[in-house]
Formats: sequence, C-alpha cells, structure tokens
Amino acid sequence: MVPQDELLERLGVDIDAETLRLALTHRSYAYENGGIPTNERLEFLGDSVLGFSVTELLYREYPGLAEGDLAKRRAAVVSTRALAGIARRLGVGDFIFLGQGEKVTGGKNKSSILADTMEALIGATYISSGLEAARQFVVGLVKPLLADAAVLGAGTDWKTHIQELAANRQLGTIHYAVVGEGPDHARTYTATLLIGGTAYGTGTGNSKKEAEQQSAANAWKVLGPDATLAATE
Repeated sequence: MVPQDELLERLGVDIDAETLRLALTHRSYAYENGGIPTNERLEFLGDSVLGFSVTELLYREYPGLAEGDLAKRRAAVVSTRALAGIARRLGVGDFIFLGQGEKVTGGKNKSSILADTMEALIGATYISSGLEAARQFVVGLVKPLLADAAVLGAGTDWKTHIQELAANRQLGTIHYAVVGEGPDHARTYTATLLIGGTAYGTGTGNSKKEAEQQSAANAWKVLGPDATLAATE
C-alpha cells in the first residue's frame, strides 16, 4: 500500500491521487520545489464546506439550542485546536509535504499546519467526491467532539472572560508569567495567570497563546461559584 492510500483508508474517503497530493502540499514545500501549487486554495474551499456541514449538523442535532449556543459549539469544533487534534489522531502529519525548514522545526506536529491540512482534505473530498461525501466526512470527524466538554471549552476565549471578571470584581492587574522549555522545534510553554499578584491558574501548551488560554480556563474554575457555573454553560 502506498502512503497516500494508507491515509485515505484512515480518513475513509475517496480522493484522486493528484488532488490528494495537492491537499498535502504545504507552501514551504511548494516554495522549495519551484513554486508548485500549494494546498491553500483547497483549504479555503474546505473551510467553507466545514462551516456549512457543522452548522447543518448542529441545527439538526440540537433543535432546542439558541443561536448563541449553536455558534459557541460550532466555534469549538472548527477551531484550530480541535482540527489539529483530529489530524494528530489520524496521523495526518506524517503525510504532509513540508519544506526542510518546517521539517526540522517539527512542522508535522504544528497545530496551524495540521488544521489547515484537514481543511484542505475536506476541500479535496468535495472536489473528488462531491458535497454529500464531504459533508459525511465532516460529520464523522466532528460529531464525537460535540460530546466532549474539553473540546467545547476550547472554543471559549477564556482570556477575555477572565479580563472581564477581574475588572468587574476589581481583583487587580492581570499578568501572564510564561516560561518555555525544550528545543525550538518541540518547545513547551507553561503560563501562570496572576491577578493582583496572586496566582489563580497554570496551563501548558505548544505555544504561548495556548498556554495562556489554558491557564485562564483553569483560573476561571477557581474564582467562585458564578464563574464555575458560567464555564459550564
């Protein structure tokens, strides 16, 4: 079995060889190989198919939810973090064509690259097999996430919520103390959220932004019953 066939088996879709290769071609590889086409146009297309398919799924599966709650769930399951998690589970990173610079800096595990590639694969499915096949592909990918509280929470901008809460309660100035560890290509960050000089939450991630969001989410859980209740809505 050729590598691309193995990927298609994991994805459970049919994509012709040429379109599949294009979907897996990151711009770093394209630039190092004479400026060949990249997967960015397929990513653009896939983003639209993803958004439509998830919106329709939510509309049908949750008839009692208000528009705002539907929007929050959609944001969570189409987020970079959620798509990258799907890609890691399927091992998509091993199949992406990357330039040497991205290879040595761990590009195959970067959330942004993985999420963009998943969108390109959705677009490629649409091109090769049509809208219904692409829609079913999306539903199969995201439906399990809708029952995952951790994933739904990832769609929340906890930093903004914490900032508003701290201001309302006059808790003091917010500061994120961030420390990075490990080599440049596999760096891990730890962020501690300080409000008025007091530490309320710590989080880790592959980027400073991800670590800060996680620390804010953890702080939200300990700042009182009102915050805890809102975090579960």
